Amino acid sequence: MNIPPAIEHLITGKSLPDVAVVILNYNGRHFLEQFIPFLLKTTYPAYRIIVADNASTDQSVAWLKKTYPSIECIVLNENLGFAGGYNTALKQVNADYYVLLNSDVEVTAGWIEPIIYLMEENKRIAACQPKLLSFHHRNKFEYAGAAGGWIDNWGYPFARGRVFDYCETDNGQYDDAAPCFWATGAALFIRAEEFHLNDGFDPFFFAHQEEIDLCWRIQKTGKYIYCQPNSVVYHVGGGTLSKESNQKIYLNFRNNLVMLHKNLSKTEKCFKIPLRLCLDGIAAIRYLLQGNAGAIPVILKAHWSYYNWVAKKNYSKPKISESFSLNGKYRGSLIWQHFVKRKKTFDKIVYYK
Repeated sequence: MNIPPAIEHLITGKSLPDVAVVILNYNGRHFLEQFIPFLLKTTYPAYRIIVADNASTDQSVAWLKKTYPSIECIVLNENLGFAGGYNTALKQVNADYYVLLNSDVEVTAGWIEPIIYLMEENKRIAACQPKLLSFHHRNKFEYAGAAGGWIDNWGYPFARGRVFDYCETDNGQYDDAAPCFWATGAALFIRAEEFHLNDGFDPFFFAHQEEIDLCWRIQKTGKYIYCQPNSVVYHVGGGTLSKESNQKIYLNFRNNLVMLHKNLSKTEKCFKIPLRLCLDGIAAIRYLLQGNAGAIPVILKAHWSYYNWVAKKNYSKPKISESFSLNGKYRGSLIWQHFVKRKKTFDKIVYYK
């Protein structure tokens, strides 16, 4: 077996960690056709590909079994979303590491080795992501995670290389492996043990921001989330729901409130969530001014769903270590810095070095 140099010193008397690359598919046959050939060029010796199908209706499963009979396939009876789909599928997958990979991602041949090496060197790293670049604009960071996810004091997610909708050109400015707050769900490396110890994704989320919630809970146990830019992948983005989709707006607004309620302290909840509700109202006005009046009832629906969720409060409390610190948290206001002070890029807002 030819072992790539990047991981040679992982195998001093032991076998390579087993990596299961799990693609959750929902009517994404065209993406599977386009991107599986790149995945098959992966140089890491101890990996396998599994497609978990979320009740697709586009003959994805039939095509996969005919075209790539060696690729494992898990067929789900209904569309459980990103969160529920992965929770159900990963109960059936034994591996040291899971890689949760979107179907609309083009990988590079040596994309696995740098991350596994980093995580084997530092056992406190529970999850990690590669550098995420745009498939269509290959010198630019991609929205879904760029070079590692962050969050501001009021719960707004952003990333090294992406602030709100502004994606920077990649000039190597974020090429250091560094801790972050959350790792993208588009290409999420996570220790299998950590995924299950932390109860996986919250199925209520269905899709969007469930990976941020999981990474937040993991950090509370004293573990780290990282980005390793020596690994590079290219993400199409919007493969299931476009950014303009009202369903995506609904899930993002609802899930962000639920995530804050779950993870903030009682004191923080008392003032941060009411302020977020007000800021959501301002966001609704902004949508109106942009010509999307339909977003207003969607945001109101998201708030109403959050209130109903709070009334039921049927979620488990996160496990908390006696000593933990949250990496990748900006203590200021992203809205103030970006929209009022007109700072577009991550490095102008967060002086993290």
